[in-house]
This record gives sequence, C-alpha cells and structure tokens, in this order.
Amino acid sequence: MDKRRRTAIQGMAALLQNANIKGFFTGRIYQGPLKRVCVPGLNCYSCPGAVGSCPIGSLQNGLSGYRFRFPYYVVGLLLFFGALFGRAVCGFLCPFGFLQDLLFRIPFFKKMHTFPGDKALRKLKYLVLLVMVIILPVSVKLTPFFCKYLCPSGTLSGLLLILSDSGLIRVLGRIFSWKLIVLIGVVLIAVVICRPFCRYLCPLGAVYAPFNKISFIHMGLDQEACIHCGSCRKVCCMNVDPSEDPNSLECIRCGSCISNCPKGALGYKFGDKRRFSVSSMKKETENRPSVS
Repeated sequence: MDKRRRTAIQGMAALLQNANIKGFFTGRIYQGPLKRVCVPGLNCYSCPGAVGSCPIGSLQNGLSGYRFRFPYYVVGLLLFFGALFGRAVCGFLCPFGFLQDLLFRIPFFKKMHTFPGDKALRKLKYLVLLVMVIILPVSVKLTPFFCKYLCPSGTLSGLLLILSDSGLIRVLGRIFSWKLIVLIGVVLIAVVICRPFCRYLCPLGAVYAPFNKISFIHMGLDQEACIHCGSCRKVCCMNVDPSEDPNSLECIRCGSCISNCPKGALGYKFGDKRRFSVSSMKKETENRPSVS
C-alpha cells in the first residue's frame, strides 16, 4: 500500500478515536456514552481527546475489581478485532503505533532494523500481557499495573492534561516520573528503531499477534511469482521476511512489501486461505465472459 494512503488512514483513525477536540483545551475527559465502547488500538481512557476506552485498560479494570467478574465484553471485542484484522489494527488503527511511525521518519544517521537479542526481546510483550495485564491485576485489587507503571500512551495523555491544566503538576508523584522516563525512552528509541514499543512491550500486539495466522484480512504470497529477491524484507518495518512467512506474528500488515515487490507476488487477501496467485488471478480475469 502507498505510504501516503496508509498515513492518511492512520491519521483519520487517530482523529476519530480522539474526536473530543475541546478536551485538549479544557483538560476535561469526555464521559459520554461512547466512553463505554473500547477502541481497537492503544489509546488511553484519560487522554483529553479520547471518546472511547482502551481495551487493555478496560480489561485490567474488569480483572482488578473487588469482586472478580470476567470481562466478557472486552475479551469478546478483542477476539472480534483480532479475528477480523489481526495485527492490521497495529498497522492502521493504533494511535500510539502511528506516533511511533512518525518518530521513525525523523532523519537519523543510523537506523537499526535488528540487533543481537532482538528476537528474544520480542517475547517480552507476551510476558507483559500475562503478568502486568492479567496475573497482577487479578492478584492485587484495584491496581491496573500496566496502565499505572508502564503504558507510555497513558503518560502522554497525562502530559496533554498538564498542558491544559498546569495545576495538575502539583499532584504528580514518583510513579509519573518513572513513567515519564519510560515514555522518553520509547520516543528516543523510536527514532532509531521502528516501533520499539510495538515490537517488545505492547500487550495489545501480543493479543492480536496469534490472529495473524487466521484473521479474515491476511497476507497472500504467490510462490510461483516470488523470485526471493529480498525487496520485501528490506522495506519491512518490523524486520520480517514476507517471502518466508507472509503472516508472521510480527507483521502489522502495513503493505510496504506489497508496494515494493517487483513481481506483484504479495497482496492482501480476505477470507479464503487458499494460496494467493497472481497467475491464477490473471487466468480468471481472462476466462471471464465479456459483457457486450
């Protein structure tokens, strides 16, 4: 997919999820009926522009209540988004993912696509999901650990609230200072490494990743057309090789590989899991009866 088109989609998705524009000026969080609805991406409930709820925050709130109540609604929505989009949510609909993409476009003398330990670090997001989003909130009531101690999106929302109400800075404590360090670290690393938070720490990415293998929207590879030139791997932001595994758990469906494939061997598929074939598509088109 063309980068400009994808950027436009990401921008519109971020705007729709943060459509309470007046909140950025008043510092008041939207509390209307839409706040009961979870958005697909990582977008903090406390963002002054947010009109929906973050699914990770909602999941923790359900698990950490005084009385345990399984959050069927949140889990159902996550299953729905995952089964439909897979990690295309990360590539197109997540505001914090969009921010990281913009940061990576900032010129820097050395951009890193991989390094020793990269593959091992990618497993951290599953540990974050298991421990900070599920186990600890269930064990310690009224404590959403991921939101409270790690989430950089929440820290960014706090900074936006401070800009609209400077008095809030008086009530900030050590926890916010720690989270500010995390946010600054993510921002700086995102200039050098594409989507570091998505790669290594995001529990939402960990939720959606397994769905890449079964989601309705997925990637198709024409093995006959592919010449294994490496063009797709070179442009992949997440450093995966679509010619080897077009539906890798790390793929965010950004479409860069599709745009850069010289043989058109890669493409989006919808529903049917049979092998994508450029040649077969041409034959089907040629064999269709003409309409006079």
